[in-house]
Amino acid sequence: MSDTAADSAWRLPDDREAVRAALIEWYEDDHRDYPWRRTDDPYEILVSEVMSQQTQLDRVVAAWEEFLERWPTTADLAAADRADVVGFWTDHSLGYNNRAKYLHEAARQVESEYGGDFPETPDELQELMGVGPYTANAVASFAFNNGDAVVDTNVKRVLYRAFDVPDDDEAFEEAAQELMPEGRSRVWNNAIMELGGVACEQTPKCDGAGCPWREWCDAYASGDFTAPDVPTQPSFEGSRRQFRGRVIGTLREYDELELDALGHRIRVDYAPDGEYGREWLEGLLSDLEDDGLVETDERDEDDEFVARLRR
Repeated sequence: MSDTAADSAWRLPDDREAVRAALIEWYEDDHRDYPWRRTDDPYEILVSEVMSQQTQLDRVVAAWEEFLERWPTTADLAAADRADVVGFWTDHSLGYNNRAKYLHEAARQVESEYGGDFPETPDELQELMGVGPYTANAVASFAFNNGDAVVDTNVKRVLYRAFDVPDDDEAFEEAAQELMPEGRSRVWNNAIMELGGVACEQTPKCDGAGCPWREWCDAYASGDFTAPDVPTQPSFEGSRRQFRGRVIGTLREYDELELDALGHRIRVDYAPDGEYGREWLEGLLSDLEDDGLVETDERDEDDEFVARLRR
């Protein structure tokens, strides 16, 4: 444990069973009814987790349903053209396009390396392309009910306010794991994230949302609802992420495009020798090439570079 965590005075309530029971009862009585909460299919849950990394949950629902209608199984997704999967991602503004590439590759791994059956533990799930510790644990929890305690921004805010857990990753991990009832990661992780999402928001709604932890909560007792610092999401408008998506969307309409033709189609202020010109565009395309999403080559007859989607 870090010095910060070791030196802190935080401790969880003695009547831990009552704390657990109160939260689970609150969650089961009434919670947001997202469709991925009604399934234990690991593929469907993985899709929801990847989509929700940069997109508000209410916007994810339609995209998730359309995605699964088009590619209902890992076998269907593995057999798909990667450009189609990336194009879907772009069309639905689901964040970085390399996540679509990783999801496609993960489906191929499940089919080729696991015979179509998902691995079930957090460690095994991290072997899938693009699946980090948080996503692996979420899939293990919600699909197989054998995950560890999820610690996201919402959970940190709840623990910080309710039990005075310091703003320290090790302390959050320790407290979250100690609180979670053994063998109940599916309902528990859903419940504590729901608490942070609808009751213990940045502006808390303790009474309005009927927070089940008011009798134990330090912040509720003191009126001090300070929360841990949370990095702000960079603006999408004008970002490299936005123009990466525009490149993918534009190249889907053409077999290939010369660089200047592509540049003029993705931004109105493109000028070959300007601030947003060839050098800027080549950097963007280089990133997309590294992600395996596009390819560029030089035409011998006119020394002109062209770009196309990688198939």
